[in-house]
Amino acid sequence: MRVLVVGSGGREHALCWSISASPLLTKLWCAPGNPGIAAVAECVPIGALDIAALVGFAQDNEVDLVVPGPEAPLVAGIADAMEAAGIPCCGPSRAAARLEGSKSFAKEIADAAGIPTAMWQRFEDAEAAREFVRRRGAPIVVKADGLAAGKGVVVAMTEAEAMAAIDSIMDERAFGDSGAAVVIEEFLTGEEVSLFALCDGESALLLGSAQDHKRVGDGDVGPNTGGMGSYSPVPVFSPALEEACFDRFIGAALAEMAQRGTPYRGILYAGLMLTEHGPKLIEYNARFGDPECQVLLLKLKSDLLPALAAVCDGELSHFDLRWQDTHAIGVVLAARGYPDAPERGSVIRGLDKAATEPNVQIFHAGTEATVDGRILAAGGRVLTVCATGKTLAAARESAYRAIAQIDWPEGFCRRDIGWRALRT
Repeated sequence: MRVLVVGSGGREHALCWSISASPLLTKLWCAPGNPGIAAVAECVPIGALDIAALVGFAQDNEVDLVVPGPEAPLVAGIADAMEAAGIPCCGPSRAAARLEGSKSFAKEIADAAGIPTAMWQRFEDAEAAREFVRRRGAPIVVKADGLAAGKGVVVAMTEAEAMAAIDSIMDERAFGDSGAAVVIEEFLTGEEVSLFALCDGESALLLGSAQDHKRVGDGDVGPNTGGMGSYSPVPVFSPALEEACFDRFIGAALAEMAQRGTPYRGILYAGLMLTEHGPKLIEYNARFGDPECQVLLLKLKSDLLPALAAVCDGELSHFDLRWQDTHAIGVVLAARGYPDAPERGSVIRGLDKAATEPNVQIFHAGTEATVDGRILAAGGRVLTVCATGKTLAAARESAYRAIAQIDWPEGFCRRDIGWRALRT
């Protein structure tokens, strides 16, 4: 098979790394890719949102399967464009990708399907949103209705924080048109879990679960980020609970989308809160999480490529995947100033030495290479250092030992990834 992965982050590096091991693969491209991806795939200088150019490339190179990594091209309709050109694409249509592209649409699907979720309301008028906050009080959650690269969510512990979030999202348009409306919902307490599945419109295949660390600082403090680290399995999310949630949050959504004439094909990610009243939906995403993807694919024993192809062929009911009985962890190294104003251009040294640590795999995200081979920071989240182990503690020790070999004074990471699972 000739495969094109779309994207340039750590998630896409992990996808390319996994797909590159398939005996079915004859050629792998990634657009636009990054220096880490270049070790396992040919990088193509086409942006992830340049859909016309991506379709042209896929046609010219007789691509058999397109695998979009990030959400933006999915919401922009890359799967529709590829389908119109006769090219299989492992991702939802523009209509189905609204599950992530519109938080209020996801809430409507949840309500229609009887999926437990937080009480919510949508506002297009900023003053009406403020009045709702005054009535409800805090803590409360304010979300930009559209895409915001994982940063458009404010968990406001005070009314003043909620008002500031409304000002930023709706009045100042910190996230552009994605903030033309906000969803305000009740504050849920508990542990968060990310649940993943492959879907072909009718059937779903469990990909596992992980726990992400959204806040920038140790102890879960500071602003939300795209994710500072993750680990799997999650002790509080037992296999029995995982299976029950798979049916309730994935199966029910899949059935509702099909009933509406917008069958969901691709990777579906349910963000859950394990509350004292049972699991509740926080959000749906139309793709793998990042850094959860890196962690989950480290545990995969089976060949990923035929499963991705089965999404397009409607054959997932005939598939099963085998997983290693191991623990995996991923620690994100970010550029100083992230998430607000990450500093770019600093040199990262010691990656080769760090990669020699046993059971460690380093995935590139926001990096670029100079003509003389140096690796520079070129984004907010720059690297994900991952490791596996017989226990989570062993995996974490390996990951942080590898991080200690990386010479990058301008970078930082959380030092407590996995703390909820290891606190006892």
